Amino acid sequence: MSDTPLPLDGVRVLAVEQYGAGPFGTMFLADQGAEVVKIENPVGGDFARDIGPYWFKDGSSEFFHAYNRNKRSMTLDLTSTEGREVFRDLVARADAVSSNLRGDVPEKLGITYADLQDVNPRIVCAHLSAYGREGPRKNWPGFDYLMQAEAGWFSLTGEPENPPTRFGLSVVDQMTGLALAYAVLAGITGARATGIGRDMDVSLFDIALSNLGYPGMWYLNEGHVQTRLARSAHPALTPCQLYQTKDGWIYLMCNKEKFWPALCNAIGKPEWGTDPRFKTFKERFDNRPLIEELLDAALSAKTTAEWLKVFAGSVPGAAINDVKEALDNPFVTDEGRIQEIDLEGHGTYKYMAPAVRSGGAPAPANPAPKLGVDTEYLLRDAGYDDDRIEALRVKKVI
Repeated sequence: MSDTPLPLDGVRVLAVEQYGAGPFGTMFLADQGAEVVKIENPVGGDFARDIGPYWFKDGSSEFFHAYNRNKRSMTLDLTSTEGREVFRDLVARADAVSSNLRGDVPEKLGITYADLQDVNPRIVCAHLSAYGREGPRKNWPGFDYLMQAEAGWFSLTGEPENPPTRFGLSVVDQMTGLALAYAVLAGITGARATGIGRDMDVSLFDIALSNLGYPGMWYLNEGHVQTRLARSAHPALTPCQLYQTKDGWIYLMCNKEKFWPALCNAIGKPEWGTDPRFKTFKERFDNRPLIEELLDAALSAKTTAEWLKVFAGSVPGAAINDVKEALDNPFVTDEGRIQEIDLEGHGTYKYMAPAVRSGGAPAPANPAPKLGVDTEYLLRDAGYDDDRIEALRVKKVI
């Protein structure tokens, strides 16, 4: 073990969070050493704790563990006057408040910068909502797949002849969670430089919309409405799509000019690399159907695995894996990308290792916290004595 501290050691974030998007983002902060304190309702806590269908032997939800490792849990009723007073005492010793709530709720709970600056002028209040905290939809609930639908993602995903299709993962939730983590760190950086905190806002809708990227630019400036393409093809580059092999499919991405001749040489067709019909991106795009036909025929001589051995390091390609194949991949299992966590009452469970690796300091490996396990510690840290803690319990504030 290294003695090098993690980058966020000493940073405390109070996370008023639930479900997926907010917890996913703050887990990145916790993995880098931040003390992330989940503020949960005393009755049930984060409702993700009740999401199945898979449970560890101690009765805890595997879904919940997927988004909440390395955090603390404190129960606190923020709808009560006493609960908000306790929260303000915690804010005095924190760097940031992170939330993922309906847009009109942070103000109602008193967790905005305007509400908290008097107890800590440096506090950063980062808010993740469905549609923002202002405007006509601030009180609307919203979820990932709704954003994919309205922001045009369904129209770009899947085969043209099939119904509109969502992305296979809750990627809007998770991208917005990362944006929330970015907002927390950006706000803290500014607060440490100026001594003044602020509100930071991000919404599921804005992240979904902004991720339209170049298809959005093409429509806004050229009027081009991008549609779904067969075989998950790239809208501008060729070859960049699925191709047939002897036993299935392979995805190739020759997204730099140098990869086309490299591919041609690797499959024993060097003459295609200098063919005028395929000279540049433009010619290859114009001749996409022909290239598809030629590559299908050539690649059908070997299996996907055989081609990937041929292409390794020279032609960008990948197998089309299911979840099992993805996680059993030797590049995953042999390179430390699957790790284990000890969970009391269960034993060990496996999880995908943190994606961000901090040089010189391994990420902590603590399971998601039991509901309210750190409540008393945090209250004592804020100066509360036994009598005051017991009084809060009696009133069911904690």
